[in-house]
Amino acid sequence: ALGGRRLRAEPGDGAQTWARFARPPAPEAAGLFHDTFPDGFLWAVGSAAYQTEGGWRQHGKGASIWDTFTHHPPAPPGGPPVADLPSGAQSPLPPATGDVAGDGYNNVFRDTEALRELGVTHYRFSISWARVLPNGSAGAPNREGLRYYRRLLERLRELGVQPVVTLYHWDLPQHLQDAYGGWANRVLADHFRDYAELCFRHFGGQVKYWITIDNPYVVAWHGYATGRLAPGVRGSPRLGYLVAHNLLLAHAKIWHLYNTSFRPTQGGQVSMALSSHWIHPRRMTDHNIKECQKSLDFVLGWFAKPIFIDGDYPESMKNNLSSLLPAFTESEKKLIKGTADFFALSFGPTLSFQLLDPHMKFRQLESPSLRQLLSWIDFEYNHPPIFIVENGWFVSGTTERDDAKYMYYLKKFIMETLKAIRLDGVDVIGYTAWSLMDGFEWHRGYSIRRGLFYVDFLSQDKKLLPKSSALFYQKLIEKNGFPPLPENQPLEGTFPCDFAWGIVDNYIQVDTTLSQFTDTNVYLWDVHHSKRLIKVDGAVTKRRKSYCVDFAAIRPQIALLQDTHVTHFHFSLDWALILPLGNQSQVNRTVLRFYRCVVSELVRANITPVVALWQPAAPHQGLPPPLARQGAWENPRTALAFADYARLCFEELGRHVRFWITMNEPYTRNMTYSAGHNLLKAHALAWRLYDERFRHAQKGEISIALQADWIEPACPFSQKDKEVAERVLEFDIGWLAEPIFGSGDYPRVMRAWLSQRNNFLLPYFTEDEKKLIRGTFDFLAFSHYTTILVDWEKEDPVKYNDYLEVQEMTDITWLNSPSQVAVVPWGLRKVLNWLKFKYGDLPMYIISSGIDDSLHVEQDQLRMYYIQNYVNEALKASILDGINVCGYFVYSFNDRTAPKFGLYRYAANQFEPKPSVKHYRTIIDNNGFPGLKSQGRFCPEEFTVCTECGFFHTRKSLLAFIAFLFFAFIISLSLIFYYSKKGRRSYK
Repeated sequence: ALGGRRLRAEPGDGAQTWARFARPPAPEAAGLFHDTFPDGFLWAVGSAAYQTEGGWRQHGKGASIWDTFTHHPPAPPGGPPVADLPSGAQSPLPPATGDVAGDGYNNVFRDTEALRELGVTHYRFSISWARVLPNGSAGAPNREGLRYYRRLLERLRELGVQPVVTLYHWDLPQHLQDAYGGWANRVLADHFRDYAELCFRHFGGQVKYWITIDNPYVVAWHGYATGRLAPGVRGSPRLGYLVAHNLLLAHAKIWHLYNTSFRPTQGGQVSMALSSHWIHPRRMTDHNIKECQKSLDFVLGWFAKPIFIDGDYPESMKNNLSSLLPAFTESEKKLIKGTADFFALSFGPTLSFQLLDPHMKFRQLESPSLRQLLSWIDFEYNHPPIFIVENGWFVSGTTERDDAKYMYYLKKFIMETLKAIRLDGVDVIGYTAWSLMDGFEWHRGYSIRRGLFYVDFLSQDKKLLPKSSALFYQKLIEKNGFPPLPENQPLEGTFPCDFAWGIVDNYIQVDTTLSQFTDTNVYLWDVHHSKRLIKVDGAVTKRRKSYCVDFAAIRPQIALLQDTHVTHFHFSLDWALILPLGNQSQVNRTVLRFYRCVVSELVRANITPVVALWQPAAPHQGLPPPLARQGAWENPRTALAFADYARLCFEELGRHVRFWITMNEPYTRNMTYSAGHNLLKAHALAWRLYDERFRHAQKGEISIALQADWIEPACPFSQKDKEVAERVLEFDIGWLAEPIFGSGDYPRVMRAWLSQRNNFLLPYFTEDEKKLIRGTFDFLAFSHYTTILVDWEKEDPVKYNDYLEVQEMTDITWLNSPSQVAVVPWGLRKVLNWLKFKYGDLPMYIISSGIDDSLHVEQDQLRMYYIQNYVNEALKASILDGINVCGYFVYSFNDRTAPKFGLYRYAANQFEPKPSVKHYRTIIDNNGFPGLKSQGRFCPEEFTVCTECGFFHTRKSLLAFIAFLFFAFIISLSLIFYYSKKGRRSYK
């Protein structure tokens, strides 16, 4: 018992928590944490009598305040009736009472079978006071009520599941409310003592964990101050504080009763289930941190400090509330202090974001961070053993068995609990998922569901059907957490020697400004007055032949690329700049020459250019304005114009380009079916043109680059979610990939889905068109950035895609970038395997992959983490899965063209390498992640032309003249030296 421990913590010690968690964690610590819980960890699930039992009048049960409150609900001032139907509800809901609910009273075997399926070690349930003592007072107990709980306990013993029993979970017998005014009367503590003693005598031999009262904050504040919950007394704040005072004294009496009369023989433990929120300062100032501390004092400390510290209320409450807060006598303080054998914590939507009084936030921000709350409790209350006795989330009342949102919140909270234990040293002994089954959710009635098992409340038999969250929890208990598995461990090894290491710059800055050495004017230096060069009017020199180095912007960019040690550089041409009118009636030769110089200088620097002909971009989808005005890709003539443009590029640039991309990342999600149809034909025309007229001489390769983020079923156990994921993949990737890499036609899944919905807008290819398009590739290139979860359940109508009948979501345990893009490295490996499965063993290039990071983070840790782990997943696909992965390109080159995505920071016309440049360079130099087994692999170095060679190569005549002068100078020096020595000898 804590009563026997030396209490070292000082009130306010928890305030250090905010500073401790102020700095964002390293990416490795922020995401999924692979470890297991301590041996003997208690895995539990919970329920409450009124929420699930039903049988409200069966076998002599008395009425409770919740029976009365739901049968005659008071209308909240200016609000809807209690437990109103949710917006968007698609099916009728049962009456908002707990009269039947899940009918647990008549289904002991059904409920305990659900426990067996989960594999929990503990089951938390509450005893209905009015079921065992119909009037609430000592006297003849209700034998049928006692028999029900004995039957339940016996069944738990057979299954080897330990009970965690709550004496009071909000359902006070109505008789005690009528006779005494409920918990507002101190005499109720004596009745509660009699009821507790009855339970200890009848059930104590089988119960090792007792909870006296659940969530006293809600009972006191919303039962007797705001009236939002039963018994619905709209009293004053003073009454709320008085009720809390009485609840603490009642709890203390029960603890002492058990400690004195029952602990010696029964050996159990007793506590009070305290609910809390977590609060975050708006800004990290001393004032805001004190306000956060005050918020927790007013909600959790209100009850925890008297029990765990000194028997009295927090100083912040006493200072702010003065006469509203009752005072404990010295004997009462001694009675209350230390009356808990463990810290029973409730955390979740019962209080957080729902029943927390807004004034008790003190203008700070509420946050669902369980880990930080656990750390705060650990500091504030002298490192108590913490048993999380209620935790979870909720889904809409219309959501059935694929409760993805609930499942990922459950994963998040359990992950945070594990981190609190392993990383923060918090003594958490057990975890309780809430709740076992769907039930009556207090003020929200049946508009939400919180169960691991689905209940059809309108059915007769009330079967319990496991939801996805139940299957997830069962697997998690089986593994005792998140153990490190081979698939989530990094792999040692290297890529093939010819692996393409690249960088992407979707649109290089076309800067045709020439260097100063191309100026033909003559200047004089004004040394006496302005100290500047003055142009001599009419005096010009002969214009010399122009060279690529005359473009001042090119060489610095290539020097930066060389510094990364990449072998390839991928960029897109600007169609609208090259052909402003969309045809060859007006060709911008200067821009073409600039691009020709870029690719030729890249080749000289031993960097292979990978050039895309078209990339969608604002303002005209990357098209020349006249083509955009004439319908863009909706117009079949755009495909012909594209082929004409491609021919020009092949002619002008093809001598230096070995890798061509026709279309770079066409975004299917905002593309019409006719636009996609014409885009495919445009790609095929360009590919055929290159294949027939240019390939033999230029010896290059050409393909399309698709956008291919991975789509994962939100509920991995759900067949419906798997079908949805496959459907989205076919619409996202297969739409353009299947005609080229597969059958020559659109995916069957896509055609069938649209036909089923009477949508006939997807065009048909003629047989000639199929032949034209099919096989128009030399490799499979795709961009990949993230992974998206999809669920078929319509949990959130605002985010639901009615067209594909899919809801997109994310796993909240995933690491996210500042723009909320999820970092999910294993998604890359999955998409590589899917592409191989669909289209065969093709050479594959990850042509663009990257993440944004904060401009203020000097070390750009997230980008380094992203590159490291995504490249490693590509290595796994190569070595373990036998996929022909040929290259990986990091997006993006610099922040100038892709703000926040760049490897180079851009400021004041200067490019500065971020730490990720060095990190990527190391991976390139190692050709992957060599370990002991792969140290012996040797890749012969390719000959690298020096960066200065381009400069000298273009000035051969000048160099020859300088060499001649230098040679003549040396000869002259030699002759002078020779004759001077000879002269000295003659003199002697």
